[in-house]
Amino acid sequence: MRDFDLTTLRLFVSVCETGNIARAGEKASIVGSAISKRLAQLEDQVGTPLLVRRRHGVEPTPAGQTLLEHARGMLDGAARIERDMEAYVAGGRGQVRILASVSAMTESLADDVAAFLRQPRHRAIKVDLEERVSPEIVRGVREGHASLGVCWDAADVGALQSRPYRSDTLCVAVPRGHPLAGRRKLRFADTLPYEHVSLPVNSAVQVMLQRRAAALGRGVDHRVVVTNFEAALRVVRAGLAISIVPREVAEAGASAPAGLVLLPLEEPWARRHFILCFRDAPSLTPAAQALVEHLASLAPTP
Repeated sequence: MRDFDLTTLRLFVSVCETGNIARAGEKASIVGSAISKRLAQLEDQVGTPLLVRRRHGVEPTPAGQTLLEHARGMLDGAARIERDMEAYVAGGRGQVRILASVSAMTESLADDVAAFLRQPRHRAIKVDLEERVSPEIVRGVREGHASLGVCWDAADVGALQSRPYRSDTLCVAVPRGHPLAGRRKLRFADTLPYEHVSLPVNSAVQVMLQRRAAALGRGVDHRVVVTNFEAALRVVRAGLAISIVPREVAEAGASAPAGLVLLPLEEPWARRHFILCFRDAPSLTPAAQALVEHLASLAPTP
């Protein structure tokens, strides 16, 4: 059997509900003869009469009554499809996958995404957040595994497009009683004689620190390597090492600096800027575009 034409089914339902071809034509702004032709073709398609002509109108046959029930269901389904697709076009539905650095995840990204999802027009959008190091973020977005990446602007994003996001400031966390704890500010070189607790070697912060140390003809002495800043601060609090961390992380929530001293890092690179990276704006889904606009609006004013 050939596919049913939704316009014909819609006219068939209208004829059944009004009991009159002429009245159905008036509602649809179609002449009655055109409706009669469509209904005759529909009867040929199903192979059985669907309407009985009465003196004052028409009524469905038993087969027509069955088709009427199915037609209403099909038209309701088509209307739902149309509404859902309109919601996608408006950015109201969809799924967005984000790959983000540990800094972005720990600091503000989760809260910023939650604020976006709380808006009524974004209620049906789903967001997947996954923590990665910067090279994996760039590769994942470039290869289409994620719509959006959030990383430090020092990362080499290649041909990806980007928008500014938030900023943070690196500081030096030391345990109370440490020889550096009495200083008012530090240069990076001042930290190198001491053991550090660090993130994985391929993280953006660690790559940058290794390069800065090499430029000074030194190396970073890693006593402990952890996967996130929360763990790094716990190690510092235990008195095992010092660490270079975002001040925003060290001063927040469970990481509040009890037992820690946070010292300003007097380096031009201590102020970091994050970016949103994606393949190209036209390829983003409406949901992803809406999320990018929301996150980009949170960038600090130059």
